Amino acid sequence: MEANGAVLPEAWSQVRAPVIVPVLRLAVAVCLTMSVLLFLERMYMAVVIAGVKLLRRRPERRYKCDPLPDDDPELGTSAFPVVLVQIPMFNEREVYQLSIGAVCGLSWPSDRLVVQVLDDSTDPVIKEMVRMECERWAHKGVNITYQIRENRKGYKAGALKEGMKHGYVRECEYVAIFDADFQPDPDFLRRTIPFLVHNSDIALVQARWRFVNADECLMTRMQEMSLDYHFTVEQEVSSSVCAFFGFNGTAGVWRISAVNEAGGWKDRTTVEDMDLAIRASLKGWKFVYLGDVQVKSELPSTFKAFRFQQHRWSCGPANLFRKMLMEIVRNKKVTIWKKIHVIYNFFLIRKIIAHIVTFTFYCLIIPATIFVPEVRIPKWGCVYIPTIITLLNSVGTPRSFHLLFFWILFENVMSLHRTKATLIGLLEAGRANEWVVTEKLGNALKMKSSSKSSAKKSFMRVWDRLNVTELGVAAFLFSCGWYDLAFGKDHFFIYLFFQGAAFFIVGIGYVGTIVPQS
Repeated sequence: MEANGAVLPEAWSQVRAPVIVPVLRLAVAVCLTMSVLLFLERMYMAVVIAGVKLLRRRPERRYKCDPLPDDDPELGTSAFPVVLVQIPMFNEREVYQLSIGAVCGLSWPSDRLVVQVLDDSTDPVIKEMVRMECERWAHKGVNITYQIRENRKGYKAGALKEGMKHGYVRECEYVAIFDADFQPDPDFLRRTIPFLVHNSDIALVQARWRFVNADECLMTRMQEMSLDYHFTVEQEVSSSVCAFFGFNGTAGVWRISAVNEAGGWKDRTTVEDMDLAIRASLKGWKFVYLGDVQVKSELPSTFKAFRFQQHRWSCGPANLFRKMLMEIVRNKKVTIWKKIHVIYNFFLIRKIIAHIVTFTFYCLIIPATIFVPEVRIPKWGCVYIPTIITLLNSVGTPRSFHLLFFWILFENVMSLHRTKATLIGLLEAGRANEWVVTEKLGNALKMKSSSKSSAKKSFMRVWDRLNVTELGVAAFLFSCGWYDLAFGKDHFFIYLFFQGAAFFIVGIGYVGTIVPQS
């Protein structure tokens, strides 16, 4: 028994110096390099956004956006362009009335507004409910049409593409798109359309998302922090520097001629919005981001829905990068600087490196060095750089600054799924084109939470909430923490125990809102 017990330590000592140490040192060097690149990108955006604010480079000062005349008796409503509004939806029982009602309440001449409800629902009851809601608004004088398809080919991109084929669309100059949980204010079109009318080189006007359920639970607060940084910094910087950014898929208005010139909607990836934006940008079109125009929307409040959403948002861009890299390189209509921005800043740093380095470095490499003390990580790489990056990320949501510690732990947990999805997209593996519609709860959660019997049932199905991968990572981090506590000198165990606890909590399903089972 003693001889057998000595086999593992002896084998470890034999492979440690010639194999483990060099490999781990190489991994640390690669991760440190990626961390520096990410740090420089964050610092660059911080400098640009500071300049934008100090110099007051608001879109209203860079582009002409005079309000459209609505008091001219000679022109009448002809001064307003015909606008198509598309609302794609799929089994949206809880929120369909919110989006349809908000769109039908837009302040725009009724004879210059066409509303399309593109319903891909598979539930016949929901389809009938949506159809009746459209009829109700049609009786009130709204030009609204209810459109269905025989199949869901192409998912959202397919529905939007099909909606553009109708004859009456040829009379429309612009198309606004709102997902089923988005509720634009009445003045949305009056604040966005003028940028397109007065500037013939602008193809897209993107508004900011505002979250109605950000305070529902800690998980929604974490999402708000990440998305607020995206809108407050990333979109603002890209719009100001090179008039390009990724279309967010909703709460935006497109020039229809630009959509057609770019080739229309394509369903080759799960990010049809980003695909169209890049193709339009390569044609020379400009985009404008309006941070002051905000559209109410809903964050996923269940972990399952959030996980599927993050898979799509991480896998899709990586897959699109794989498919469009050479097309971007060969393009001759845009400057070399714009190509560099799209390839390096937009794709490589924000969509690939940011995901991969977060999980591999902070959840795998740093814990692994606990067992190999010969491999040292400089303090600037494991403390200073991540601290500065975290502080820079906090500028988007100042009210949540006190939650930064929890945000770090949660983002590291989610980086597991984002890294996996990114690699799937780059390699175009099995789930590269997986599309799961993000579940929206609307007001249903309040109704369900009042039922004690349903709440009890939700806790009976514990096994349904277990996430085995997260539990595995938690076990790894806890073991590294205990080893560091016993033999280490760098006090990494403090971080490892907290991060391990975060993985464990997510692993047993106690994150987000627990929706009672029916």
